[in-house]
Amino acid sequence: RATSDTLVRNRRCGCRCPQHTRTQALSRGSGPCCSCPGPLSTQKTVLLSGGSGTKKTQVKNFSQEELKKRLTPLQYRVTQEKGTESAFSGEFTHHRDEGTYTCVVCGDPLFSSNAKFDSGSGWPSFFDLMKEDSITESDDFSAGMHRLEVACSRCGAHLGHLFDDGPKPTGSRYCINSASLSFQPKQEVTVTSCSEADNPGASLADDKSDL
Repeated sequence: RATSDTLVRNRRCGCRCPQHTRTQALSRGSGPCCSCPGPLSTQKTVLLSGGSGTKKTQVKNFSQEELKKRLTPLQYRVTQEKGTESAFSGEFTHHRDEGTYTCVVCGDPLFSSNAKFDSGSGWPSFFDLMKEDSITESDDFSAGMHRLEVACSRCGAHLGHLFDDGPKPTGSRYCINSASLSFQPKQEVTVTSCSEADNPGASLADDKSDL
């Protein structure tokens, strides 16, 4: 991981090169900023389409009819129609139990409770993923701004958005709809988080971009 004063992920070209500061990244425009393999979205496409036998290459598909029966109207609107639940209304906004947050559609592990923090934004926020390839990112120019939409890599369910104003050690803030998540208590979880950092527990109540 890069330190907080370096760019964890270049938002313009998608690379993860730690040698560029945020100022340098913003001044480089939309082209590649270094000799890194290329945009993160391209790398993840390779992970999804290449090879065989791995969990992430076996994309899970569900019929809309099945999902409408299995999900609540809000869960369906958020995960399938890229909707957004109202701020501070979600089940997991102030959830403090230890365990793993999974995709409500396919059950894939997404976030550990150890990576959850209070961002003051009104939506569940996490500073790290369970696994690097558990989500995919795409540009979102809706709502009159440029954001990074995040979706489940396994089933494509819309989760929320990713911002770069999170706490150390990653500087990331995954702003996620509660309606896109399920929760498994700690005693039922066998997968460990890729981040070993403790939950900073700090409240980042300053102004945050909306989900």
